[in-house]
Amino acid sequence: MKNVIIGTSGHIDHGKTTLIKALTGTDTDRLKEEKKRGITIELGFAHFDLPSGRRAGIIDVPGHERFIKNMLAGVGGIDIVLLVIAADEGFMPQTQEHLDILSILEVKKGIIVLTKIDKVDEEWLDLVKDEIKQRVKGTFLETAPMVAVSSTKGTGLDDLIHHIDQMTEETEEKDLHIPFRLPMDRVFTLPGFGTVVTGTQIEGILKEDTVITIYPQDIQAKVRSIQVHGEKVNESYAGQRVAVNLAGIKVEEIERGNVLAEKNSMKPTMMMDIKLNLLENASRPLRNRDRLRFHHGTSEIFCRIVLLDREELQPGESCYAQLRLEENTVAKRGDHFVVRYYSPMETIGGGIILEPNPRKHKRFKEDTIEELKIKEEGNPEEIIDKIIKQHGDKFQTARFFAAQTGLAESMIDDIIEKLIKEGSVIRFANHITHRSYLEKIEEEMIRILNEYHQRNPLKIGMLKEELRNKVMPQGKGRLYDSFLEYFENNQVIRLENNYVALKNFEIYYTPEQKKIKEEIDRIYREGGYTPPSPEEVIKKGKNEKEFRRVFHALVEMNRLMKLDEEIVIHAEHYHKAIEIVKNYIQEHGEMTLSQFRDCINTTRKYALPLLENFDQNKITKRVGDKRVLY
Repeated sequence: MKNVIIGTSGHIDHGKTTLIKALTGTDTDRLKEEKKRGITIELGFAHFDLPSGRRAGIIDVPGHERFIKNMLAGVGGIDIVLLVIAADEGFMPQTQEHLDILSILEVKKGIIVLTKIDKVDEEWLDLVKDEIKQRVKGTFLETAPMVAVSSTKGTGLDDLIHHIDQMTEETEEKDLHIPFRLPMDRVFTLPGFGTVVTGTQIEGILKEDTVITIYPQDIQAKVRSIQVHGEKVNESYAGQRVAVNLAGIKVEEIERGNVLAEKNSMKPTMMMDIKLNLLENASRPLRNRDRLRFHHGTSEIFCRIVLLDREELQPGESCYAQLRLEENTVAKRGDHFVVRYYSPMETIGGGIILEPNPRKHKRFKEDTIEELKIKEEGNPEEIIDKIIKQHGDKFQTARFFAAQTGLAESMIDDIIEKLIKEGSVIRFANHITHRSYLEKIEEEMIRILNEYHQRNPLKIGMLKEELRNKVMPQGKGRLYDSFLEYFENNQVIRLENNYVALKNFEIYYTPEQKKIKEEIDRIYREGGYTPPSPEEVIKKGKNEKEFRRVFHALVEMNRLMKLDEEIVIHAEHYHKAIEIVKNYIQEHGEMTLSQFRDCINTTRKYALPLLENFDQNKITKRVGDKRVLY
């Protein structure tokens, strides 16, 4: 069933709360202070069933200018707005500010509700209607139904309900394939239950007993139970008002403005790239570095605005900008926001988020403006390509790019596959990067390995881990292995055991080193399974330093096999010993140390380290005092 959220808006004391009570039977003024003062301070929530059988959630937002931040926390995620205007007062300052906010947030559907019609005559009512039509001209409410009601007498309520029901039929179905997200608008504790949060679920599906993440703190909590419109359910859906009982979290750890979402679906940020629209009725131009109040979801955060292509933004103009926030938050590309002056508080504009995790921009850079233009106007393929290029060094997954763009992960997967086929994007063990980043890394890798080979002409190559720390510190395990394989397949590098070398690198021996190499090789061939110690061999040479360098080079290349600090044997003898062990065990089923010792005609001193090496390399396995094949 389609889930719909309705929000009220309008000037203080124009009858929003009374209207909701008339529609739903619920008094949404829940605070003592609200009862005493007769105004709504906090958000109120109710629901009612429509003639079609659909159930609509309804949010009562405060109208007083002092509580605009609470109003903003309530209107995110609404499908239909009821712009409430009292017939005896008409269009008032907060009516205009609320209408501006709704337009900025791109609310698409609404109904103008004229309340308190029992207090005015028909002639006055017609004048008020004409004024309202003029004031909403050019807004999303220009062609909206206008319904006159008396909440106390019930006049016009059936007509209003009919229009609401008809409009809910026209609202778009929510995409449930996007990862779950719920901005919190209330946080409290209940005796016997613990921490409870409420909010409008704006994306995805939430299921009982799942573990979710609280952002921006990035802490985990388990969903103990879920309520929708006061009824316990096993799962909730985008477009519903939801209360979530969380286990493993204290109420002091979270607050309004935090977001419940799936693990790894969002990334905290203190900067955002935005398209900003300044209202025509803003009282003054917006200057670069002005301090603002940033309203997004249910949060309010102080920030500085960095105008990327000008010093001032005039009322009615738009531009690209970067927000530098004073605390962490989370967002997705395409999210809407509102900004207000820090002081005096005035709603001045808003827009959409183009990049929630950007790099820090320098101003007046044409390529930055072009990049943001693509992120605003480009098709999904262009946008994904641009975002992957920007985050290429982080080797992110498809889920990260879904979080960045607000697109379904399945769509991201399809686009990435297309970009891979076109060659602009490369996949490494489910992590994605851009070809332009790999070209840059290739240049850096060639430079690093070249310098290494020049300094170490007798070394087979640089240790993999040493190279990783220089070119890909963020990549480990399978990701780094895939990264190296890519460059090996592209004939850039050569991999040998734990070493990396340039593809065409060859160890260079001076004439003297060649003679030393041949001498060491001869000694260990003749030494068989009772070889001399490394120090004995090295000290035989006239040039001990060169002997040592060549010796270690042969060990690195596995021409000599180092069993421990004292025992090294020739690679030919090592591999022959493996064959002897395998053949013996295949014939006899097992082999003892003494049997192995006799087979290779050596002593325990040399036989034991060899067998232990075979165990370590999973050629044999020790069972008691015997060996079997691994």
